[in-house]
Amino acid sequence: MGLAAWLAQPSTRGLDLDDPRTTVLRRRILLEKGFLRQVYREWYGLLAEALPDGAGAVVELGSGAGFAADHVPGLVPTELLITPHVRVVADGLALPFASRSLRGIVMTNVLHHLPRPRRFFAEASRCVRAGGAVAMIEPWITPWSRLVYRHLHHEPCDDHATEWEFPPGGPLSAANQALPWILFARDRGRFEREAAGWKVEQVRPLMPLAYLLSGGLSWRSLLPGALYRAWRVMERPLEGRLTAMFALVVLRRLI
Repeated sequence: MGLAAWLAQPSTRGLDLDDPRTTVLRRRILLEKGFLRQVYREWYGLLAEALPDGAGAVVELGSGAGFAADHVPGLVPTELLITPHVRVVADGLALPFASRSLRGIVMTNVLHHLPRPRRFFAEASRCVRAGGAVAMIEPWITPWSRLVYRHLHHEPCDDHATEWEFPPGGPLSAANQALPWILFARDRGRFEREAAGWKVEQVRPLMPLAYLLSGGLSWRSLLPGALYRAWRVMERPLEGRLTAMFALVVLRRLI
């Protein structure tokens, strides 16, 4: 058996990513893997901190297998697929919410699956009130992560793409992992010109190795959950533009 075959999570082999049953299985995997569960707990804490106080609901786009509702009171979980633990079936390119009704939208590993990001931000502009936020955890391109995403991950990663859009496909199988970095780093000036009314408030590189060691949703975990805090203490000084695999991105609605 090769290394890749040994590392693969046995229960996920051969599954169709776009099948709702895969999302249900991934939720069970996420809750059972202690190290991975703490990765997500840290991410959700960062997203919750980015949200403003005041009126309006908070919507999670692409809730999938996650448990963000445990960290944001009153969160409205949504998903493009019909799955348990989701209150609303919603497409990020056509949000079923009233204008100026939301104080925030949060998402984890979702933006890079949206084939028409301009359309999403137009919808977010309509739905999010002034002072509200869009906060996300997304893949981030660095010299280190470029190697990982191109050689160890199944999703496409094209940081040389000249267009923000990519061909539509399955809700989980179609992607460009480089899209968040393209929008908020390489083409940031262009994004801020086109997305009038949004301020890129924060871009914080995260986690050079923690997610890899967790095994994610497709591989075996390489460390137990009991070691998570100690590992993060050692890893945080390494987070930066050369080594991060993810980034927290916070956008603020100005008008």
